[in-house]
Amino acid sequence: MASTWYRIDNVSKVFIASRNRRDPRVIRLSCTLTEEIDPGALQQAAELAAAEMPSFQMSLHRGLFWPYLATCRKGIKVLPETLPPCSAVYTGDSRELLYRITYFRRRINLEIFHVLTDGTGAMEYLYRILGHYLKLKHPEISLPTAASSSAADRAEDSFRNFYGQKPALKTPNPRAFHVKGGKLPFKQTRFYEVHLPAGEVLKLAREAEVSLTSYLGALLMLSIYQEMPARDRKKRIAISLPVNLRNYYPSATSRNFFNSVLVSRVMSGEESLKEIAEDFSRQLKEKTAPEAIHVQMDSFQRWEENKLIAIAPLWLKNLVVRGFTKREMSAVSATLSSMGRLTPPEELLPYLERFSAFSSTQQIFLTVFSFRDDLTLSFSYAFNNPNVLRNFVTALTGRGVKVNVTATEVIS
Repeated sequence: MASTWYRIDNVSKVFIASRNRRDPRVIRLSCTLTEEIDPGALQQAAELAAAEMPSFQMSLHRGLFWPYLATCRKGIKVLPETLPPCSAVYTGDSRELLYRITYFRRRINLEIFHVLTDGTGAMEYLYRILGHYLKLKHPEISLPTAASSSAADRAEDSFRNFYGQKPALKTPNPRAFHVKGGKLPFKQTRFYEVHLPAGEVLKLAREAEVSLTSYLGALLMLSIYQEMPARDRKKRIAISLPVNLRNYYPSATSRNFFNSVLVSRVMSGEESLKEIAEDFSRQLKEKTAPEAIHVQMDSFQRWEENKLIAIAPLWLKNLVVRGFTKREMSAVSATLSSMGRLTPPEELLPYLERFSAFSSTQQIFLTVFSFRDDLTLSFSYAFNNPNVLRNFVTALTGRGVKVNVTATEVIS
């Protein structure tokens, strides 16, 4: 593998400066197959995928002005799953690979430090691992041809490439309500996986005349409101939604390329779920209109282009980034990330049973996607009291939706 290095994109700088023990900024994607995992074949598949995607074979280094990614000479080593989901991948200046591949029974797990990629890039990499693995186990499979994008395209910093210097956003987001109550001990997070029939929930969204994302976002708002103390009910509830910028720019990058929009509302307690969903949908459409997204992307990139900031020492930049991140997070009650409908290569479908996706968090992080007719809601939950999740699930079962919930264990 030829040695190379990459500048860190602006989102990654936030992840590096703001990671902590509870939220080490890790994405976890998993796929459960119809057969037991063969560790030897998975190791071979991991090596084949690594050769195809050199932009993932990176370690993190501390520079004088910014950290940077450089080619890691240590190969990936597939291991049995032993750690809790979303455990830290990057620890200090370790110069190790920024992802791990593990397995448990029929499940393959890919866990990635968010500095390396976003959910779209991580899912692309998981598909490649699955393709090579199943081809090794079932030689009769005809894998699709490799992606037309080049290694340079996949390694592109698209924030910098598509920066258009549009006028800056000037309206700061006000502080939002944060769920009260003690957090889990020892900096733990509990992960809940909720499976529902996709058709049944889509029917509810259509009855409310909104998208599935807006319906679930409104339901999350209402579930949080039900846990608000009376003294806090004048505060806004704000849901952050990551937006895949590849839908707005002609980018094939496998690195981070997303921004987040905020949908918020001060609740009165008198609104119906339909009313909340309609308002959620209206705000989401406004904030994801192409011009609004272009302005927001440029506003976020602008400080990176500032020459004075560029020459400031790393320790000072990290202080500024932590302060910026703390201010931004104060405006967020919870995060909802919609990955849409998963579409792995058709040749692999007979061997795939289900997927899961989680993100580390200090609050509440809901990841939503569908595969076949299975709608999966993955809650990352830092709080000891699961009332918001209970309210969410109860609202769905009360509307006739069949729900199956599983949860990880935590140390009490």
